Amino acid sequence: KAVEWYRKAAEAGNARAMCSLGVCYEYGKGGLTKDTSKAVEWYQKAAEAGNKTAMCNLGNCYYKGQGGLTKDEAQAVEWFQKAAEAGNARGMNSLGVCYEYGQGGLTKDKAKAVEWYKKAAEAGDARGMCNLGNCYEYGNGGLTKDEAKAVEWYQKAAEAGNAQGMCNLAYAYEDGQGGLTKDKAKAVEWYK
Repeated sequence: KAVEWYRKAAEAGNARAMCSLGVCYEYGKGGLTKDTSKAVEWYQKAAEAGNKTAMCNLGNCYYKGQGGLTKDEAQAVEWFQKAAEAGNARGMNSLGVCYEYGQGGLTKDKAKAVEWYKKAAEAGDARGMCNLGNCYEYGNGGLTKDEAKAVEWYQKAAEAGNAQGMCNLAYAYEDGQGGLTKDKAKAVEWYK
């Protein structure tokens, strides 16, 4: 039923419904056969209509080269940039990754990466929280090395369901990093 209504709304020009229909095709939800080409088609329409989630999803499709698209990091960066500037937290994190590793024609710039990770983390993106924690842990991008801040962001990422954040928090408990008391039981809990 949801797919039926998404389709009606999408065909009537609703950008959010276009994006939702794309998600249904990408993951084979709502009785649809998984079809990444159709997902890309709907993401493209939704992104062009201004949907920030679709912009990020389309960027991911270019980044991975899926749905009939040739892998194109420059196109991915373009869509991540649009998504980030529109306020999409996942797009902010993805743009940060591209700056950190110099992908898609961007010059490697860890300070810019940190800037986007901070924006993503503050906007609630769990990957952004974890990546920001990594930057604090290792003193990347002009940040002063600060294990306590790293642990704080790993905790937030872990509580938001990010697996890498859980693992990093477990390491911190195991070794007593960032002001935490060594606690093997807590470490095991987060590893699990």
